[in-house]
Amino acid sequence: HVKLCLAPSTTSSSWLVSTPAMAPKKEDPKKSAKSSGGGKAKKKKWSKGKVKEKLSNLVLFDKITYDKMLADVPKLKLITPSIISEKLKCNGSLARKAVKELLSQKLIRPILTHKSQCVYTRASHQ
Repeated sequence: HVKLCLAPSTTSSSWLVSTPAMAPKKEDPKKSAKSSGGGKAKKKKWSKGKVKEKLSNLVLFDKITYDKMLADVPKLKLITPSIISEKLKCNGSLARKAVKELLSQKLIRPILTHKSQCVYTRASHQ
């Protein structure tokens, strides 16, 4: 509520605008107990997520792994570079070279050849 006084003020020539005095706010006993106004809750701590362990795969075949590749891989029904990489613990480029090596020796035959993923199977002697 605002009251307008029609009489000019004695100190200046402007008109006075008087407002009613604001009553002091009464504090609730519940709010006075909390000294940290605003009721801030603890922020959620984000987890770092699961960290995948780093693979230490071979970048070159040693004699043992090469012999294992020649013995074990042609016996598999499904042969892909990713399967060779997992089984022999070698990196992907080495697995692709192993596939080419097995193809040149006629130990495996292609089922599906695609730019990104090739699928092979064991060579059945027909």
